[in-house]
Amino acid sequence: MVDERAAGEPAGSRGRRGLVLVACAVLLALLLVGHRAVPNVNGLGSLVDSATPLLGLGVPLLALAALLRRSRRALLAVLLPAVVWAGLYGRAWLPPTAEADGAAVRVASQNLRAGNPDPAATAGALAGAAPDLIGLQEVADGERVASVLAERYPHRAAVSTVALWSRWPIREAHGVDTGLGWDRALRAVVAAPQGDLVVYVVHLGSARAGHTATRDETVAALAATVRADPADRLVVLGDLNTATTDRVFDPLTRLLGDAQAEAGQGFGFTWPAELPMTRPDHVLYRGLTPTTAGVVRTPDSDHRAVTAGFRW
Repeated sequence: MVDERAAGEPAGSRGRRGLVLVACAVLLALLLVGHRAVPNVNGLGSLVDSATPLLGLGVPLLALAALLRRSRRALLAVLLPAVVWAGLYGRAWLPPTAEADGAAVRVASQNLRAGNPDPAATAGALAGAAPDLIGLQEVADGERVASVLAERYPHRAAVSTVALWSRWPIREAHGVDTGLGWDRALRAVVAAPQGDLVVYVVHLGSARAGHTATRDETVAALAATVRADPADRLVVLGDLNTATTDRVFDPLTRLLGDAQAEAGQGFGFTWPAELPMTRPDHVLYRGLTPTTAGVVRTPDSDHRAVTAGFRW
């Protein structure tokens, strides 16, 4: 039982008991609400934005500390960040409202990992989920991948280290400039049974602590390309090296829906594969209705794969 009194403790100490924890709880709530007010100097703001969903872990830690400190006021104060976090992210854990049946097209995206010792095993595991389209990034050995995908996915488009494998014919494909100085993205027109579907497979610039400028520029370049694309139905598959909570992601959010947010459950973290703590891998869309979304653990990659299903 939480008790503000302790035998032999001075009255002044009892009055101050738990104040540090109260302050920590208030600061945590303020950070959750106002994380975008953190200046984005050397990528600091982006880092905080991306990590914000994980700040909810501070709630049980503060609650435990309040119990150990036997401070009622601290325990009550912990309710503040708990309510704020639930308001911001609790919806992600509710059962998806999208109808799971009737998907006309199923897609998957996987960063194979440069230096993957067995990319065929990774791609084969992903194909086991039976998507119609597979977008791959960091493809270093296309022939080994082809050895497990070609029979089920006879149509392929590849540019540099990104590739699209399709059950249906690919009518056209070309590289997309995202500002890296070389194409690490492609745009393809897939002749799906219901009509043409434009598919982008993308690997944007890398982001490191203190070094996000290249990533930020590639996000803006991709957003400009999608904005100018006249396609009615469009899907973006890829490793975008940023989370949807990152302020840098906003140009894409304004243009495209997020399959995981609409038809998935949970945050859908994908990296690092052993213990995912963020989601740089995405399935974005427009002109379609998402029915399912999820994450698949595959062997030998440092990323988990992302999947989604759509109705026309």
